[in-house]
Amino acid sequence: MNEAPHQNTTSLEPAADEAVDIVEEKPTLEQLERELKFEQKKHFWTGVARNTLFFLAVVSAAVVILVVFLFPVVQLEGTSMAPTLQSGDVIVSVSGVKISSGDIIAFYHNNTIFVKRVVAVGGDMVNIDSDGIVYVNDVPLDEPYLEEKAKGSCDIPLPYQVPIDQYFVLGDHRSASIDSRHAAVGCVGADMVLGRVACRIWPLNRAGLLIDEAK
Repeated sequence: MNEAPHQNTTSLEPAADEAVDIVEEKPTLEQLERELKFEQKKHFWTGVARNTLFFLAVVSAAVVILVVFLFPVVQLEGTSMAPTLQSGDVIVSVSGVKISSGDIIAFYHNNTIFVKRVVAVGGDMVNIDSDGIVYVNDVPLDEPYLEEKAKGSCDIPLPYQVPIDQYFVLGDHRSASIDSRHAAVGCVGADMVLGRVACRIWPLNRAGLLIDEAK
């Protein structure tokens, strides 16, 4: 009698899914307070940084406005104002003030800034003799700021009457300066004046006021 072959049958049953409970840990009151303080501090310093940048921007803009419109700063080139001013000197001028004889002014001429001394104003009669003595309304000027007097190169007819609202200007280095003695420069109109030179700020060893020096 034949026996049926024995078959090993393995029953594969799916494994039961294990439920995993995830427990969410809630922050403690101390952690919440610490986080709140951190956010408050971060917000505070962000506000400080923003306000500081805004303040610096406003101050910078104000300085630019003052320098450009009220207190123009000029660096000299050349020796036409020696010995009073030297090449490389940095000076500060004041805009919108009354200009008088003896003042040093900065002014525009052909898109270049010149610095010269006013020796006569509108309506004055100017004359210069062969020794370089300047006469204004027939009165010789006392010019202690000069190292030497010279008529220099002059191609305008003398005596010369200064037009109204204009200034007759000369450099303190009379033999080298190109100024109102030359028709190419002429007198300086009030609308050309950048400002009256108030002080020298560089070099530091010669810094100081220049206003009323000749008065």
